[in-house]
Amino acid sequence: MGNYSVVVLDFETTGLSPDRGDRAIEIGAVLIRDNRIVDRFQSLMNPGMRITPFIENYTGITNKMLADAPPAAEVMARFASFMESHHLVAHNASFDGRFLDNELCRINLRRKQEFACSLLLSRRLYPDAPSHSLESLVRYKKLKTTGVHHRALADAEMTAHLWLTFIEELKGVHRLERVPFDLMRKLAKVSKKKVPAFLESLAAVTPSS
Repeated sequence: MGNYSVVVLDFETTGLSPDRGDRAIEIGAVLIRDNRIVDRFQSLMNPGMRITPFIENYTGITNKMLADAPPAAEVMARFASFMESHHLVAHNASFDGRFLDNELCRINLRRKQEFACSLLLSRRLYPDAPSHSLESLVRYKKLKTTGVHHRALADAEMTAHLWLTFIEELKGVHRLERVPFDLMRKLAKVSKKKVPAFLESLAAVTPSS
C-alpha cells in the first residue's frame, strides 16, 4: 500500500525562540495512519514561568490555566511515547521542531525522525493561494475546522487535514500512485518554478493503478 503513519503536531509557546529562553505552553498532535486521523494528544504544560498579556490574548491560554497544568517535563515524557518513531509534520516545521527539540532535551531525550513542513509544501502546491498561513489555507481549500485558531490541537487537526489534501491531490490531480514521506520532504525543497516538471516526471515513472 505504501501508507505510513505521521504525527502532525503544533506548539503554543511563550515567544518565538527557545534560544532566548522561550518555552512551550501547550502541545497538540494527531496521529494519521492509512490517511485517516486515528489518535489525538493534547495538553497544556506548565513551563515554570509567567506568560505575557500578549500571549494570553493571542492563545487564550492564561497564567491561571498554566499554574494548574502538569509540568512540561511530565507532558513531554507522555508525548515522547505518543510520538514514538512516527514521521513528523508541522506547519512551519523549523519553528515547532526547535521547540520540540528543546523540550525533549530538557528531559534528556532526542528526536530521531525528520519533519516535513506543510508550510513549504503549500507554497509549492498552491502558489496562487492569497497567503500560506494555516488559517488562510483552511479557507482557501475549504478544509474542515473547529473554527478555533492558536490552540494547539485545533491547529494540529487543521494541518492534518491540509496534509491529507496534499496527498489526495498528488494522487488525483498529479497522477502519483504513491506519495512516500521522503517524496514530500523532497518536494518541499524543489524550487517553485520547477515543481510542475518535478511532479510530471514522477507521474511519468509511476505506473498507473
